[in-house]
Amino acid sequence: MKIHEYQGKELLRQFGVPVPRGIPCFSVEEALKAAETLGGPVWVVKAQIHAGGRGKGGGVKVAKSLDEVKEKAGQIMGMQLVTHQTGADGQKVRRLLIEEGADIKKEYYVAMVTDRVTQKVVAMASSEGGMDIEEVAAHTPEKIHKIAVDPQQGLSDAQAEELAKKIGIPEGSVAQAREAFKGLYKCFWETDASLAEINPLIHTGEGKIIALDAKFNFDANALYRHPDIVAMRDLDEEDPAEIEASKFDLAYIQLDGNIGCLVNGAGLAMATMDTIKLFGGEPANFLDVGGGATTEKVTEAFKIMLRNPNLKAILVNIFGGIMRCDVIAEGVITASKAVGLKVPLVVRMKGTNEDLGKKMLAESGLPIISADTMAEAAQRVVAAAK
Repeated sequence: MKIHEYQGKELLRQFGVPVPRGIPCFSVEEALKAAETLGGPVWVVKAQIHAGGRGKGGGVKVAKSLDEVKEKAGQIMGMQLVTHQTGADGQKVRRLLIEEGADIKKEYYVAMVTDRVTQKVVAMASSEGGMDIEEVAAHTPEKIHKIAVDPQQGLSDAQAEELAKKIGIPEGSVAQAREAFKGLYKCFWETDASLAEINPLIHTGEGKIIALDAKFNFDANALYRHPDIVAMRDLDEEDPAEIEASKFDLAYIQLDGNIGCLVNGAGLAMATMDTIKLFGGEPANFLDVGGGATTEKVTEAFKIMLRNPNLKAILVNIFGGIMRCDVIAEGVITASKAVGLKVPLVVRMKGTNEDLGKKMLAESGLPIISADTMAEAAQRVVAAAK
């Protein structure tokens, strides 16, 4: 789950990380009132969407008068903002953040992320903060410094200061940076985030360290512990099909291809998509029905996949471990009839009650294409899609 910049900054503020004064707005009129409330000669009008690269896409503008605030807020509010993270269709801007201007002397990058290899949190920082951090990571990775944090100890003063010095924070501001880094780590840890990023973290002309942006991703499996964070969820920023899938406890992510995938188990789902690509096809989605799929869940999964206008074929790939193949077969048959399936359907199943499941499919009267191996299933569904 993601949240907006202004929500992330509120979390940072709660953990002692300095952030600019700002007010979220839902209309141009609110934006003008916010600027009047904040006061000052310079304001920043910022689009609030769940994607990076907003500045390059025209979603962040500086205003030097109240008239300019109104003008720029009018330009951004309601625009279809296209960035390198939104895709070609972009994302409609429904919220703004009006923020006081900042005297930026230097921009830095800092983030906390989970490293599953070391099973630790990694604190990352760079002297090259700002809109081109992806270019830094791709072409000059040596400019990104990393420290693995023992989860039992947390980020120490020494580690935080080491990171600050490595990225060139001036000596007089190292203590501020240390506290900001420790606050970011504590915020990351206590909110069960999977990513907590500040880009840019700035050093001002007065020597202050301030978080000028905030990006958070949260572990969906831990959200039951954080109703306050769940309340920040913005459904307008999420794919409608993914929202619908979550109601039925289905793990669904829509992709750009034309072959629907219905699989039980995340690892098998990834392998299935890889195999489809290996034989020249493109997956239309990731869909894990889990180990306890019911006929209702399989039917809903079919309905969600079929909403994709690009769908040309479906591959059902099931390993019957906890899940029985006959239950999946019943679900596939019921779902196919319920939705009036019009696209080719390839089914491959292995495991518990495999023979019974295959018999049920064969006797269903439905034009189901059966396959015995993953390679065979992928080849047949790619051919069917073409």
